Amino acid sequence: MHDVNKSTGPVSTGPDVASGRGRALPISVKSLTKTYGAFNALNNVSIDIRSGEFMTLLGPSGSGKTTLLMVLAGFVRPDSGSVLFGDDEVLLLPPHKRDIGMVFQNYALFPHMTVAENLAYPLKLRSIGKSERQDRVNRALDLVQLGGLGDRGIDALSGGQRQRVALARAVIFEPRILLMDEPLSALDKNLREQMQFEVRALHDRLGITTVYVTHDQREALTMSDRIAVINDGQIQQVDPPQRLYERPKTFFVASFIGETYRLPVDVTNGTASLFGQPIKTGGPLESTALQQALILRPEMLQIADGGPGPDENQMTGTLRQTVFQGDSIVSYISIHGDHEIAVRSQHRSNQTLPVPGSQVRLSWLIQDTVILPEDDQT
Repeated sequence: MHDVNKSTGPVSTGPDVASGRGRALPISVKSLTKTYGAFNALNNVSIDIRSGEFMTLLGPSGSGKTTLLMVLAGFVRPDSGSVLFGDDEVLLLPPHKRDIGMVFQNYALFPHMTVAENLAYPLKLRSIGKSERQDRVNRALDLVQLGGLGDRGIDALSGGQRQRVALARAVIFEPRILLMDEPLSALDKNLREQMQFEVRALHDRLGITTVYVTHDQREALTMSDRIAVINDGQIQQVDPPQRLYERPKTFFVASFIGETYRLPVDVTNGTASLFGQPIKTGGPLESTALQQALILRPEMLQIADGGPGPDENQMTGTLRQTVFQGDSIVSYISIHGDHEIAVRSQHRSNQTLPVPGSQVRLSWLIQDTVILPEDDQT
């Protein structure tokens, strides 16, 4: 780790754009801190991003995800820490010397330029000749499915087309790292979902190391190789989407990614009990705390017809109400008096459901049993 404000030694000029064309770089972040007065925007953040990986920084507003991205881009200088692109320390390099492509939330396109002129601009800055600029512009337009629209003005484009232009401009000079700051947030739901797949497909074709910022959990789950969940300036968990969803390590991750319910668990000699009934965990608990909590997701529960199977846990409750939601039915169930959980089941024709007020058995697989210590409030 080095102190940004005190470092006076020589700094690498970073990778050469021309010789490094087409080769993705890993990113290594070590012990980054950034404060604004008494506010810790980044609190000793460390993360390694693999070469060619699509890494998403996910968190609520003010969590620190955008600050981290801006540090990678060179627009924010941290108080201390280290950022390596490959083997090069880049913390003191200005943005234009970091060989990065950047896509902003508001696209940041030049309204007085045509589509082709917007795309050619970063090539002009790199003194690339006119003939090669035109070739690259045409290839970039084809890459984002905008072939033939080079002469069109920015104001004549739809939101999705503007986003494609912003993507094309970010990758046209073949950077080794692509940074994206909530680039789809201004689009409507249907277009946003379409663009998620297009952005991911573009990443797969180009192989660029991509760091993507969003507060949208579903977007992160859909697009990412791995997700780094950030809250209060700290990284809570880094994992592939499915593991992050199924095996959260903190209450914050469990509650921020999808819908969850918590029930109190007592632990005695390594055995967990739910309202006095032992529950099977499939392995040793990660914490020895006596007071812990069972984390349940509605879609992992089901209303059972009989007793538990060898790979299941069960509990009983009182059905309070059912809500029809088209493709699914949500049953709200009271557990042990003052606790409530929900069960989400797929809607089927001629489906018979228990009536409100009836006793029901709920079952879930041992592999879906997640227990976290109650003193974890993050």
